[in-house]
Amino acid sequence: MARARSFKNSQIAEYPSPIFQLLSVSHLTSLFSSSSPKTPRTQKFLPSSPSLLLFSLFIFFSFSVLLILTTQSSIPCSVVFPSSPLSSFSLSSLDPIVGDDDKPRLWRGEMVPLPVRGVYGNVSKLEEEFWRQPDGEGYQPCLDFSIKYRRESPAVAKERWRFLMVVASGGLNQQRNQIVDAVVIARILKAALVVPVLQVNLIWGDESEFSDIFDVEHFKRTLQADVRIVSSLPSTHLVSRQSVEAQIPFDVSPTWIRTRFFKLINEEGLLVLKGLDSKLSKNLPPDLQKLRCKVAFHALRFAAPILELGNRLARRMWIEGPYIAIHLRLEKDVWVRTGCLTGLGPQYDDQITKERNIGPQFLTGRHNLSCSDRRLAGLCPLNAFEVARLLKALGAPRNARLYIAGGEPYGGSQAVKPLVDEFPNVVTKQMLAREGELLPFVDKPSTLAALDYIVSLSSDVFMPSHGGNMGRAMQGPNKRMMLSFFEDSSISEDEFGATMRKLHEKSQGQPESRVGKRRRDRSRDVIAYPVPECMCKRRSSLFRTGRTYLTGYM
Repeated sequence: MARARSFKNSQIAEYPSPIFQLLSVSHLTSLFSSSSPKTPRTQKFLPSSPSLLLFSLFIFFSFSVLLILTTQSSIPCSVVFPSSPLSSFSLSSLDPIVGDDDKPRLWRGEMVPLPVRGVYGNVSKLEEEFWRQPDGEGYQPCLDFSIKYRRESPAVAKERWRFLMVVASGGLNQQRNQIVDAVVIARILKAALVVPVLQVNLIWGDESEFSDIFDVEHFKRTLQADVRIVSSLPSTHLVSRQSVEAQIPFDVSPTWIRTRFFKLINEEGLLVLKGLDSKLSKNLPPDLQKLRCKVAFHALRFAAPILELGNRLARRMWIEGPYIAIHLRLEKDVWVRTGCLTGLGPQYDDQITKERNIGPQFLTGRHNLSCSDRRLAGLCPLNAFEVARLLKALGAPRNARLYIAGGEPYGGSQAVKPLVDEFPNVVTKQMLAREGELLPFVDKPSTLAALDYIVSLSSDVFMPSHGGNMGRAMQGPNKRMMLSFFEDSSISEDEFGATMRKLHEKSQGQPESRVGKRRRDRSRDVIAYPVPECMCKRRSSLFRTGRTYLTGYM
């Protein structure tokens, strides 16, 4: 079980600087309102002596300087002060706060879940524990870029000669990762980035463009201080034929990028990259890690039609009480790519094997492992029976409402029958949507995946059946640690449940740092492990007034 409102990846809605909050409650305001009972009303806010006036002006200008310094930081730690349960979920909260010069200063939350509903009535201790939300431990986004990074930013943001074009492939979450890396590479090369091209997906046939899925203008505005982003190449750079760089090794460093491409892009003014998926090193300098987080969790906002429908679907689930969201990865392509058995019998497994033999390039991971070894290594998705067993072991009540995220399962209703038998209150986006609402998105799997993400974000419990980008962006259970107990037929269901709860409890503590004691920890993805580069604990309790929303976020 994993919580959609996890502190592992938190999005805090940002409101005006805490300095204003401090001034509004501070005793310093008494300096401007002190007066004797006989003071005329027109002189109420005048200090009573010249020395007090000078002291007041000193305090005022000191805070003014401090305010200017704090607003220069990029997306600081912040708090949220909701006025009502639904106020933080309005679409208006997705807009930037714009200054007089039309440049964004502070950003409100990109995606904020609906408030926790709570569990009422006659529930068991086990069920109460199941619905309990994790403690955020005070962790919040902290994208405090270095002075060196900020000094270099104006020149990079005005770049007019070097341009980077990137072709992103795969499903929604793979495309998101490549867009994130495209921005980072543009920053490394000090190049302007052309809005990425989304390659037509060969498996799902999705022909969506960037603007169909993401808010282009928001993307540009959010990153305007980091990288210049343009919608298309200028006429000076249009040529009849461009060379495309597709042979990029894995785990390339910023030094490799500069050595390999800087001379080329400096001379020709254009670099086209393809096949970026997971090629850029996960262990980057802190500023570039922070930029990754800024792109993934602040700049990549869904387009308005997707947000509006996703919010409506989420409200329809939320209004009836707490619910579980399960990212059920049972699609045909998942079985082909993972090299695993479906659990549906020889007829289905033989068909998958035939398709895998036709396209062996689709198989991911280690090719020399048997199906059982791949499963024990955590490379296989849990099937519907295993998901149901895990939910029962963790204490989910039979009448719990389940939202199923994911594409069409291979095997149809037979594939999900074991889950429905144990938890009959199963809902999908097709069931939630009203007539005609999904019609504009019928042939757009990436958009449908975005709707799933939004509804999952507001769930009380989120659990992916398979590791992947969506599970990392929210928080998934440690499946590999649990798998050996799934295979052990000698333990009873009670023992199995107690073991699962104990293992899960360990994962609900303080968020694990990306930079651990082991050398290989540095290869962890900062999107999944945002501490310490992108998140920090609240530095002071001085501004700790009001409730904070801790969520998984895009």
